Amino acid sequence: MQTNTPPPKRTRLTRRGRVALVATGAVVAVTAVAAPLMILQSAEGGGAFLVIPEGWRAGQIYTAVDKALRLPPGSTKKSLAKARLQLPGEAQGNPEGYLFPATYPIDEEATPQSLLRYMVNTANKRFSGVAVAAGAQRHAMSGYQAVTVASIVQSEAATPADMRKVARVVFNRLERGMPLQMDSTLNYAMKRFTLNTTIADTNIDSLYNSYQRMGLPPTPIANPGEEAMRAVLNPTPGDWLYFVTVKPGDTRFTGSYEEQQRNVSEFNRLRGSASLSP
Repeated sequence: MQTNTPPPKRTRLTRRGRVALVATGAVVAVTAVAAPLMILQSAEGGGAFLVIPEGWRAGQIYTAVDKALRLPPGSTKKSLAKARLQLPGEAQGNPEGYLFPATYPIDEEATPQSLLRYMVNTANKRFSGVAVAAGAQRHAMSGYQAVTVASIVQSEAATPADMRKVARVVFNRLERGMPLQMDSTLNYAMKRFTLNTTIADTNIDSLYNSYQRMGLPPTPIANPGEEAMRAVLNPTPGDWLYFVTVKPGDTRFTGSYEEQQRNVSEFNRLRGSASLSP
């Protein structure tokens, strides 16, 4: 959404509402509010598998596990205290960001605790290597903070190339002491997925309001995959401070506030035209 206020206040960085849908092993990026549970039977018929798409939030994963194990709603979330998850101290017991997106086998002995431990252990293997530690150190942040950036990148970008550029925008803004102003953090605070962000939304009182608060949100806002983490460790060089997905496949990055406003105006025009189409 374009505004007439000077940067960095109220500048809409992105307009995305992507959730991954998985069907027969394919991942499709779409604008959606929620994604259904996916259970894939093995070709041999010997068992079932739970597919966790990249970018799902912890709440979505808890619901998927409940359904996969045919448990009452809320059972998986209640099991967190019993799961004894190996999380960073900074997480304070919150597994958001460490429920690694992958395909997990489900057998007769599977429990919420065992599946959550499997996901967290997988994330620890992917995110605790020397490369991740070195990359985080280059940006003067902890591994947990690197996962937080990766979760934003995962939520804001659709392709590996765009992920690397979004990561650069995040670092450029942090280095300049600018608020991140990411719609994805607002959506997380408001427990929603939407392209519609209003000025009123940017005024909410939340630690995840990256329009009002400086620095990173206190936790990851989704569960990122390896491509998003690679983008954080190796962002594309550039001086970008803004970006907007004008239309699918056309995300524009710029260091100019004026150019960003023009790009956002085009986004609004194209979106308005689409809404008027029969």
